[in-house]
Amino acid sequence: MGCLQSKTSNVHAPDMESAEDNKPDPQNGEVLDQDQVPAFKEFGLSELRLAAKGFSSELIVSESGEKAPNVVYKGKLDGGRIVAIKRFSRQSWPDAQQFATEAERVGKVRHKRLVNLIGYCAEGDERLLVAEYMPNDTLSKHLFHWDKQPLPWEMRVRVAYYIAQALDHCNLENRKIYHDLNAYRVLFDEDGDPRLSSFGLMKNSRDGKSYSTNLAYTPPEFLRTGRVIPESVIYSYGTVLLDLLSGKHIPPSHALDLIRGKNILLLMDSSLEGQYANEDASKLIDLASKCLQFEARDRPNSKFLLSSVEPLQTQKEVASHVLMGLSKTPAVLPTMLSPLGKACARMDLTAVHDILLKTGYKDEEGAENELSFQEWTQQVQEMLTTKKLGDTAFRDKDFKTAIDCYSKLVSLMSVPSATVFARRGLSYLMNGQPELALRDAMQAQVCMPEWPTAFYLQALALSKLGMETDAQDMLNDGAAFEAKKQNGWRS
Repeated sequence: MGCLQSKTSNVHAPDMESAEDNKPDPQNGEVLDQDQVPAFKEFGLSELRLAAKGFSSELIVSESGEKAPNVVYKGKLDGGRIVAIKRFSRQSWPDAQQFATEAERVGKVRHKRLVNLIGYCAEGDERLLVAEYMPNDTLSKHLFHWDKQPLPWEMRVRVAYYIAQALDHCNLENRKIYHDLNAYRVLFDEDGDPRLSSFGLMKNSRDGKSYSTNLAYTPPEFLRTGRVIPESVIYSYGTVLLDLLSGKHIPPSHALDLIRGKNILLLMDSSLEGQYANEDASKLIDLASKCLQFEARDRPNSKFLLSSVEPLQTQKEVASHVLMGLSKTPAVLPTMLSPLGKACARMDLTAVHDILLKTGYKDEEGAENELSFQEWTQQVQEMLTTKKLGDTAFRDKDFKTAIDCYSKLVSLMSVPSATVFARRGLSYLMNGQPELALRDAMQAQVCMPEWPTAFYLQALALSKLGMETDAQDMLNDGAAFEAKKQNGWRS
């Protein structure tokens, strides 16, 4: 049942066609990887409540920059995907239809420099947004509260450029207003790449304020009129540049005084000494000055931001996680994984079920034919009938019956079947029993020691159990046997 029920029964999630999703980045030709970002959808409140363990205070994301009651939780969806769930106050969006419409509009604005929205819920008084989860903290944390090392100069330049890319893409998608751009709104993904939170693209709610930070950082026109305009975003970008340059919060008025007095060294973060050319720092300071102009019409546009920052990058070939000193577990290249391997890596149980159905028992051709040479006894007939009932239940997604039939079949068979174990294992996963699923996937490997499917299903079960490192190892093994099989066919 949908979140909005009859109240908004005419609201549909936006049509995210693959061609639209994979639009090239206008600046660098890069394409958003749709294997990693699920389609935008409407969630049920019970599903999100379960994902966030009843909205436990222990799962509130630290350093999120959100103030109660509008807070962000870390959640785990039923399929295993980790997400960020923003829960608004009851008064923020009284109109469920308005919230759903706005969420859908923001959900269409997808880009690899954004923390993309993947869904929403507007059930009863609850208003929630669901977005990709960024595991490597906020820009605020890395600039102002770092533990191991200060953010290096090259990474600061990359943040400035990537966020300019995100803002320019939003402009192209006619989402020219971004509310309260600050160091909390910039988050780092699993690769250490900075991304701009999509939460700031939502229109101002009834009881919220477009700018929750100190008034000293608020665009002048908002103080005068209470309205946000596209040029306000450029002003806020300028305040982020000041954060990047100084490594601390400096009020724009004070920063401009330092710039006019040519006291640039007083503005710069002392921890960056020796990392940058003075000319490059001067260019970034000059850009910040342009962004912070009092009159909105005197500020540059997003294209100017891009053209100004792009030439300052000197280590484009170095990965962000390396620059930041972050550890990163190497992943299997997607091209090495079969469709089944990719589905298991995504923990897409529906796709796994479809693939196992289409594959059938062909990987075990010859093993079942042994029945033809056996004496036709009552036991053999019972085995065939039980197998047929199990396969029918598996096809019809009656997984409890499938488990019962396959369990009976395993007890009757003299020669174990890897496919039966695989099907029963997936049925256990569908029934919320990952421990039993892992056992069956291991039994499938015993039956066929080099069967990629057995390794992929073990990876899926291990992921469900939260054993990500072991799951990655199983994906690697499955991919290796997949490659071996392919090479065998070619030779």
